[in-house]
Amino acid sequence: MLQEIHEQPKAIADTLLEAFEKARNIVHQLAPSKLAMVYFTGSGTSYHACLAANYALSTLTRISSTTLPASEFSSWVSQTDRTGTAVVAISQSGESVDALAAVNAASSAGMHTIGVTNSPGSTLVKQTEFQLLARAGEEKAVTATKSFTATLAAAYALVSELARADGSGTENYDLERSLLGASDQVRLTITSSEDQAKALASKFADKQMYFILGSGPNMPSALEGALKLKESCNVYAEGFATREFLHGPMQLVDSRTPVFLLQGPQEAEQVLQLAKSFLRFGAPTVIIKRKAADNGEVGLEAIDVAPGLEEVFSTLIYVIPLQLYAFYSALNRGLNPDNPVKLTKVVK
Repeated sequence: MLQEIHEQPKAIADTLLEAFEKARNIVHQLAPSKLAMVYFTGSGTSYHACLAANYALSTLTRISSTTLPASEFSSWVSQTDRTGTAVVAISQSGESVDALAAVNAASSAGMHTIGVTNSPGSTLVKQTEFQLLARAGEEKAVTATKSFTATLAAAYALVSELARADGSGTENYDLERSLLGASDQVRLTITSSEDQAKALASKFADKQMYFILGSGPNMPSALEGALKLKESCNVYAEGFATREFLHGPMQLVDSRTPVFLLQGPQEAEQVLQLAKSFLRFGAPTVIIKRKAADNGEVGLEAIDVAPGLEEVFSTLIYVIPLQLYAFYSALNRGLNPDNPVKLTKVVK
């Protein structure tokens, strides 16, 4: 797992070498002006990548879109004629039964299907109309890391090309340039956050309940970070949209429950006020923030991420310290994060 966390900069760079050209060809054939709806679908880690890509599409274009868990797709989407609709199915292995079922349901309804996967020879590639490939290489750890960021980078390239074709005023050249710089930003984030994450994992080695809160592009980061803790550390962990946490779940916060707050560039004051509330309840509180930002409060822990990536793509960097924390937390608990005993790499 640790090796694959460190391989993410290369995986992202290798993916983006060809993803923009592939995405451009897909968008040209889709004719976005006739595209009424885009569904993103996937399971587990891939579902979180779908949420992040969906956020970017909603932010950068006028195209309507939503995300559904692959296992729920056929239940939620009518199978009547939907020729103005596209489905983006993300599956790292390309063999998830739920993702393939969603693609089959979409195809039966006349929808365009786009598969995003890290497995070139997979069933998803064979059964979709269009394909985007992540170039992360073989991922051996069950706890997915590099396949998450690589498939997300490929999906972001598709969104960027849809924004270009949509003509909604987006400065697409800057978006593409920012995304092409994501590899360096991830590398800097690994460097800046690893020792901090490792130290906190040791400090909180006795904790069995975690809450991770994020807003906008970092709600998916929060969900993915919680999943990594569940998978690798066998603890209770939940991710929430930041302010949704106040609507009930906050009742559970106390000295037993570390809270991780993902602070976006415009969220410093809101996050600080929430952090003060958690500290009053005795909760160990960690802010994950851009390196130049100041947490501004005694008693708060902090982990730094690189400051140079466009906010709309920031899931790629904010998830890194959570991956590292989960890895080192597993080691502190005497667990092997590569092989959680109840999980398999591909869900059949």
